[in-house]
Amino acid sequence: MRRNAVPTLLFTLLATAARAQEPGRADTAGQDTSGVTQLPEINVTVTRSEEPLSRVPFAVGVVDRADLQRGQPTIGLDEALNNLPGVVVSNRYNFSLDQRISIRGFGSRSNFGVRGLKILLDGIPQTLPDGQSQLTNVDFADLERAEVLRGASSSLYGNASGGVISFHTQRAAAAPFAQRIRLQGGSGDRSGDAFYKWQSWSSARSGGLSGTLSISQFKADGFRQHSAAEFRQLNAGAQYAFSGSTLGSIRLGLADNPRAENPGALTLAEYLANPDSAAANNIIRGADKDAQQHQLALGLRHFDAAGNEYEVSLFGLLRDLANPLAAPPPTGPGPDIGTYVAIDRAVGGARVSASRRLGASERSPRLTAGVDLQRMRDDRENLRSVAGARTDSTLLDQRERITELGPFGQVQWTPDERFLLSAGARYDWVEFDLTDRHFADGADNSGTRSMSALSGNVGASLSLDQRVVPYVNVSTSFETPTTTELVNQPDGTGGFNNQLEPQRAVNYEIGARGQPATGVTYSVALFLGRITDAIVQQEEVGGRAFFRNAGRAHNDGAEVGLSVSPVAGLSLHGAYTYARYRFADYKIVSGAEVDTLDGNRLPGVPEHFWRFGLRTGLPRGFYLDADHTLSSSVAADDANTIVVDAWGAGVTNLRVGWGGEVGSLNLAPFLGLNNLWDRRYVGSVTLNGVGGRVIEPAPRRVVYVGAEIGYRTGS
Repeated sequence: MRRNAVPTLLFTLLATAARAQEPGRADTAGQDTSGVTQLPEINVTVTRSEEPLSRVPFAVGVVDRADLQRGQPTIGLDEALNNLPGVVVSNRYNFSLDQRISIRGFGSRSNFGVRGLKILLDGIPQTLPDGQSQLTNVDFADLERAEVLRGASSSLYGNASGGVISFHTQRAAAAPFAQRIRLQGGSGDRSGDAFYKWQSWSSARSGGLSGTLSISQFKADGFRQHSAAEFRQLNAGAQYAFSGSTLGSIRLGLADNPRAENPGALTLAEYLANPDSAAANNIIRGADKDAQQHQLALGLRHFDAAGNEYEVSLFGLLRDLANPLAAPPPTGPGPDIGTYVAIDRAVGGARVSASRRLGASERSPRLTAGVDLQRMRDDRENLRSVAGARTDSTLLDQRERITELGPFGQVQWTPDERFLLSAGARYDWVEFDLTDRHFADGADNSGTRSMSALSGNVGASLSLDQRVVPYVNVSTSFETPTTTELVNQPDGTGGFNNQLEPQRAVNYEIGARGQPATGVTYSVALFLGRITDAIVQQEEVGGRAFFRNAGRAHNDGAEVGLSVSPVAGLSLHGAYTYARYRFADYKIVSGAEVDTLDGNRLPGVPEHFWRFGLRTGLPRGFYLDADHTLSSSVAADDANTIVVDAWGAGVTNLRVGWGGEVGSLNLAPFLGLNNLWDRRYVGSVTLNGVGGRVIEPAPRRVVYVGAEIGYRTGS
């Protein structure tokens, strides 16, 4: 794999500077102790225009900095997003594959990366034009909030939009300079593994210019065999106010992931014998991942005197991936022979939008319209590997180009102060073009495929008073296969799988939210999803998956969220998701045999999922936070022949800490215990793993300690 010395040198120099900086006072997560969400005071932008959360006719949840960071390891999305109903984050504890994020069943088919969802970081897509999302440039310790739109949203964001997760990094402090250092480390008390993470966050402001710089490193031995990982991230951003109505921005993200060993999934017998073990082939064949990713984005926003808004963003991404897999090549297999995947990726894109009020009245409709454009180029090689090392034996060599064009429009109208109407439409055109450069197999597998769709949504909300705001919406979604899904073929040949088609869905939702009493907020939603040509995983072999279309699937369910603050300094919250996700028409034909799977559960997602939370603000700056998660059983394959047990009494995470000032410093030490009761459970499953190799164990009790040290100059 080509290595770029410039990012590595930047990391080294900036890390050295960060460690030498004087610790200082800054806003820390430990300062927020109320835990109370006041709906009327929250505005969200995930719906493409800024609206009060209490009025949005969609299911939208907001996670603030306290839930994202206070006493948390800031390593995975499951730490905070599982607090939202309708969202299930399954932690594989395998940094080579990322966590599985499912929103109302979308994304549940993913055995690596993120599928079916749109991911944004400060408004910049982390989702590629083929619908695959990556979290490589997202540092959870650098986030200020996350907005999550649950439900189909292709009319807002296009391909791969069963839901939207919009991350916002921490803005520059009001002071001229602020500095924060965060250090943490821990270990499992049984396996003896260890991990640590440090982060330096700096902020500066002068006149109309402000900026932030976050540098971090994470390293883990892994609680299983062959599961060590290391990540280094740099995220920098600057904003400049050219005038009172024009704002420019620049954002740079550098990420280096030199090691992410893949332990693979276990069979039930292996899990019962030793849950800390790894799949033998993954060890022998050196399954691992080495990736570098760099992203640069430029933005310009302008507001005129009439309150109209205009915005343009330009962004680019470079990614270099070396990924030895345990999957054997189609010919010449051997005990230590695997498949080595190398991808050199370049992505460029632009987003242009305008928001205008169609009339002089405050109640006139507001139109938001624009266009998204992305283009990606992948140079992909598959080679034989020996014990994880690449050889010169080429199996596949091809260039893949993907172009996405999506014009959209969204109208919001408030005919009176209580009633809000919303409607939108978007046309998406996605073209896949492949040039085969490997002719040793005697075939030219070059080809082009185009996929397109018109998506729409219509919704309405009625603010009777702050106690109850009912809403209803209907929306459609469009999702193409990702490039990896299109080019992975069981026979190992190049080119596209011409049998794999995009999936489409119609979604119906009715819900309500409100604040019936002081310190009490709730949300409830009922939804029906009707999916045609559902993209499902056919099988998984050694880290390589193959896909097909099922005829129809029904994703129906209910979500309930509740937060109660009975007294000052105490907040209780709960989130429950009922997920009745079923195949409605799914038949697998193999020769003369037809296997009918109609009525089977979609694998990878529990039917019932609960998260209960406690947030406290104790005297003298102390706090105690706790989360308790319950999950019902999970099917691990389409045939539902393998069902992984529920979590029993559940898994408890506990965090205690203190926040306060010592001289000119702001200190926030903390102690955390994950899996407090030392329960044995399965964190995730590999879908349709061959030979029953589906179980991805979770660690037993993990103890970690950390502290934030902050400083800021006078304003």
